[in-house]
Amino acid sequence: MNVSEYRFCPRCAGRFENRVLKEGEPERLVCGNCGFVFYLGPKLVAGAIFEMDGGIVLIRRAIEPGYGKWTFPGGFVERGEMAEAAAERETFEETGVEIETAGIVGLYTYEGQIPAIAVFAARAVSGEPKPLDETLDVRSFPRDALPWDAMAFPSTEQALKDFLRAF
Repeated sequence: MNVSEYRFCPRCAGRFENRVLKEGEPERLVCGNCGFVFYLGPKLVAGAIFEMDGGIVLIRRAIEPGYGKWTFPGGFVERGEMAEAAAERETFEETGVEIETAGIVGLYTYEGQIPAIAVFAARAVSGEPKPLDETLDVRSFPRDALPWDAMAFPSTEQALKDFLRAF
């Protein structure tokens, strides 16, 4: 666990110590002064797969990780935000297309990877796809012509395969 960026307690500013609180669980950051336990949980990313103009809409990323590679629109869920709402918001921010989520495709996690990825099937409501925030290109790919060799993440490929099987 890379915890060197967290050294001080957000409650009392005491120093954190690494401690095993319960046998079989990983070390936790514990304040040596007040005993506050700082749990490091995964962040949640929400994405959406939807079709327009006869194909699945993908974006080409304009940021790292995955710069220049293809994925579906998505991004981090904000504190207190529903994952479906985050997928809808991120899709609009990255493509200019308003969508409505219609069910979950899957939840994807990988050893050593911090974010968990919730991917939703969606339908387009309005808007024309265009590259916007963090996006180099937006394209609709026929189901049989997806750019498999240029996918940004393992979750992109797995979620697309799951979507093709189920929707």
